[in-house]
Amino acid sequence: MSNRLIDLVNISKSFGSSLILDEMNLYVQENEFLTLLGPSGCGKTTTLRIIGGFESPDQGKVLFNGSDIASLPPNKRQVNTVFQKYALFTHMTIAENIAFGLKIKNKSKAYIQDKVKYALKLVNLDGFDHRMPDSLSGGQQQRIAIARAIVNEPKVLLLDEPLGALDLKLRQGMQYELIRLKNELGITFIYVTHDQEEALTMSDTIVVMNQGYIQQIGTPETIYNEPENAFVADFIGDSNILGSIMLRDELVEILGVKFACIDKGFGENKPVDVVIRPEDVELLSPNETNLNGVVTHLIFKGVHYEMEVEANGFTWLVHSTKMVPVGAFVSIAVAPGNIQIMNKPVSEDEEATAIDE
Repeated sequence: MSNRLIDLVNISKSFGSSLILDEMNLYVQENEFLTLLGPSGCGKTTTLRIIGGFESPDQGKVLFNGSDIASLPPNKRQVNTVFQKYALFTHMTIAENIAFGLKIKNKSKAYIQDKVKYALKLVNLDGFDHRMPDSLSGGQQQRIAIARAIVNEPKVLLLDEPLGALDLKLRQGMQYELIRLKNELGITFIYVTHDQEEALTMSDTIVVMNQGYIQQIGTPETIYNEPENAFVADFIGDSNILGSIMLRDELVEILGVKFACIDKGFGENKPVDVVIRPEDVELLSPNETNLNGVVTHLIFKGVHYEMEVEANGFTWLVHSTKMVPVGAFVSIAVAPGNIQIMNKPVSEDEEATAIDE
């Protein structure tokens, strides 16, 4: 990735008395697949609409290649948006739908025909030119909406939960299609979703948001393996999150039991939060470690078994390819590198804004 294409500088936005974005700073690199991820109401769609020109920030700059475009209307920006509701024109053929933006730009007939053919090929819908939108499946309609956006050759494609209306199998297929399109076209993708799996599958960079603040920015691997606070850990995948005591560097007390870890610099006898992923919890024979419990719940998930283990007053979530039956007594082990230590937030506000510098 070469250079910054979009820079959001100190962006704030309120609707009535609700503050949606609070002095947000974010940059997007050229040819990046960046995903804004978070729960409903966290500000991700508002951020997308500000980039697209459908909302104006109350304060701050929207820089595109270094120029402030905050006051430019959507049609003057080098961005195109694909919404969850595909908004295809039902009285137009597929070819007419795709050509709509090019006709407004007064492109020649030959140019438009070439571009429509190219776009249909890209989204694997060759020969659909004369079909009507209502004859297509949801997945096909979504591809047409994407084709209509990419014929305009935007530098940036904005996608607002575009796969939300599709069933699971179609959604997974479209995820791979979008990655392929991004790689083939060299377009920058900014994608909004509340689906963690979708974000982890497709993104180069994930921006986790909550209550108008950015919680963490990083690669899918970093976000999953090294969450910076309890919100990120809880939101991305399943987690065991426990209040613990950092006794000293590389030693933490969890539920009254000492565990070796690899973290340093948290001080001595300091309250911390610990995150342990379910797949990192190892179940051993009773009394092999100092943390013992009993399996209380078991589900087969296809790839692994999901178990719950009651130990020292905490219900541990465990994912393992080895089945341990309900009622079995076990001890719990966790490798030092799989214990993630985080500072405890001091207040609720800090909980929303906490990012380790």
